[in-house]
Amino acid sequence: MRWKKSIQMIEAHAEGEVGRVVTSGVINVPGGSMLEKMNFINQVDDSLRRFLVFEPRGQAQMSTNLLFPPTVSGADAGMIVLQGDKAHSMSGSNCICTVTVLLETGMIRMTEPETIVVLETPAGLVRAKADCKDGKCLSVALDMTPSFAYATDVELLVEDLGLVSVDIAFGGIFYGLIDVAQFNLDIIPENARALVNIGTAIHRSINKEMEICHPEINGLDGLSYTMFTGFNPNGELKGATVLPPGRIDRSPCGTGNAARLAVMYERGQIGIGTSLSAHSIIDSTFSVEIAGTKKVGDFHAVTPRIRGRGWIHGIHQVGLDPTDPYPFGFKVADCWGDAFDLLK
Repeated sequence: MRWKKSIQMIEAHAEGEVGRVVTSGVINVPGGSMLEKMNFINQVDDSLRRFLVFEPRGQAQMSTNLLFPPTVSGADAGMIVLQGDKAHSMSGSNCICTVTVLLETGMIRMTEPETIVVLETPAGLVRAKADCKDGKCLSVALDMTPSFAYATDVELLVEDLGLVSVDIAFGGIFYGLIDVAQFNLDIIPENARALVNIGTAIHRSINKEMEICHPEINGLDGLSYTMFTGFNPNGELKGATVLPPGRIDRSPCGTGNAARLAVMYERGQIGIGTSLSAHSIIDSTFSVEIAGTKKVGDFHAVTPRIRGRGWIHGIHQVGLDPTDPYPFGFKVADCWGDAFDLLK
């Protein structure tokens, strides 16, 4: 074995969604803030993302989280989420994975019965409260970045689908929220490919018809994902986020539910402090509520609180042999989906 570089990660998942956390091997990424570091990866050099995320060292059904020393006071750690399309500013499930790894590996000292960890993300600070017992992180509650309804009841003429209604909202990244009832589909594993195909078609239409800009933070512009919204037979929230180039989030999706809560608040469907259960396509669960409100530009924003569980399930080390012909990896549509045009 002769590696020119190696990177070690802790494997974790939050309610079914894998979020690997890099613990050694990445020295730094240029930039004076997490936002600048993310933009460097997306706009200047994304070789590290491709090395970690794409085959043969990665796979479609996961994210990889980079850890950095924080660049702002009051934060305990900085993080950036790497996914199949680009580096992203925020992810609830990945924050849960990261906090679980930081505490259970001793990178940040755990105190019982609860530990507060503040994460610096490109979208802002995320305050995490971890319930802890006997060295285990039992659950993590995230006070998310301010979330707001950007445009509601937007009607789009989508190829092969006809007229579709969507809501555009920010939950740490921008979402196109789609009421699944428009397509007479249930959010169940058997319908995953159909949901992906519809979601990517709507994603393309939103990109074509709309220019989406964050009112305060340059660099958080544009649609990241679509999310189907619905309810389970008990009337509880159910959703499925479609991630380019074509997969479904296994968790209920923290940022997606943050965006959904913002739209519900805008419509007067939920108030501060009302706790709801949000279910994923595999029926894993987050507890979601609105912890407070504020203004973001001209938008009435909410502070969503998302609670879920994370589990460490492995240790992973990857390396690069100097003769390896795939230093930047590859993707194939059988597993990754075929919406390569949505990759940034």
